Amino acid sequence: MSSFKVGLRILPRTIQKITLVRTCVHPTLPMTACLCTSSKPQGFTTIKQARAMLEELVGAQKIWGTPTEAPSQSLPSFTQEDLPMRTMKDSYQEAVIPLGSNPHTREKYINFYDGIRFGRILEDLDTFAVLISYTHTTHDDQTSDHKSPIAIVTALVDRIELEEHPIAPDKDILMSGHVTWAGKSSVEVTMHLKQEHEGSLRQLLVARFVMVARNPVTKKSGSVNKLKPVGPEEERLFELGESNKVKRQLEGERTLLKTPPSEEERQLIHDLFLQTLDTSAASFRVRVKPDNSEWMEKTLLKNLTICFPEQRNLYNKIFGGFLMRKAFELAWTNAAMYCKSRPYVTAVDDILFMKPVEVGSVLFLSSQVVYTSGSMLQMKVHAEVVNVVDCTRATTNNFYFTFDTRLKEDVKTVIPHSYAESMLYLDGKRHFES
Repeated sequence: MSSFKVGLRILPRTIQKITLVRTCVHPTLPMTACLCTSSKPQGFTTIKQARAMLEELVGAQKIWGTPTEAPSQSLPSFTQEDLPMRTMKDSYQEAVIPLGSNPHTREKYINFYDGIRFGRILEDLDTFAVLISYTHTTHDDQTSDHKSPIAIVTALVDRIELEEHPIAPDKDILMSGHVTWAGKSSVEVTMHLKQEHEGSLRQLLVARFVMVARNPVTKKSGSVNKLKPVGPEEERLFELGESNKVKRQLEGERTLLKTPPSEEERQLIHDLFLQTLDTSAASFRVRVKPDNSEWMEKTLLKNLTICFPEQRNLYNKIFGGFLMRKAFELAWTNAAMYCKSRPYVTAVDDILFMKPVEVGSVLFLSSQVVYTSGSMLQMKVHAEVVNVVDCTRATTNNFYFTFDTRLKEDVKTVIPHSYAESMLYLDGKRHFES
């Protein structure tokens, strides 16, 4: 062990029996970090192994169709005051996506540009956020079988911001993160992805997820541990989490589904409308496209997915990461067709999980270019499940992705044609500028 500097932290008991966290610095690979399981001290915990850890912790059904033990109808009821206080250090986790050290993993992640399938990264972030949340909320002597008495699900992908440099397909990715804010039944998880570059770790992206706790029997909210920031930096992170919560509440109140556009936004829509009028016709009915523009209605691209058991999560619903990957791949395809070049994702914003998607659902995804600015495009993907018996539909998610062509030429300006499209345009502009 002389060639490694090892730091050891004992996790809460329910996770302690599965893994021990170690950060290893190798002399020939400076700043290389990894996770080592207690059974394989020279190895590292991959994101695949992290999923297996969660299955054990939750007691998930491993083979579809096999009977599972129903949750106890007399699960202990915990209030937040009953739970031990946590620090940010308590929930800190690391995992590795072994692109460099495992060729079989790399094959799943690489795209046809010799880059990375970002949709796979979204799946891993969702899994990792759940693991961090359980690390924060797990505590001793809740149940005799060491299973968590609460269920934790993704409520919102608040923001994912990517750096301009690409993700290398042949180098391991280090994932790290911890809880940065906690309320009564929800936590904010902040995660960082890094990769070795010229002898040091370079940041790839920062992601913020909001996770919520549920009682698996009553389906009502569950309590999470309070979070105590230690030191100025943690206090800053906690205050940022609190301000993010307030910002989300304000944005929810001023959504265009509830309130009219601002005066500035109304003027913008009117100016766009005037640009599409045929001045020779002297009529509001005759509309023409300005040069280097496209009607928004022409940018619609859809697909359909049947949700099979293979895509289920720990609770036998469709995995949120899978939904994000499918939505991203559709948005990317639409953006590529629109700008006729390779688009690069720069941000993922405000993905709200409104309701779970059941196994066996028919899922419709509709993507659209809703805003453009210079070389950048704002894409929206609307997800809805369809009941094939009565053809009723219900919205499950709205996804927002920002892309950049990184070309000198501007992309075609997208132009709304109807009032509904004008609201989509303003909604896209708000997300683009957020």
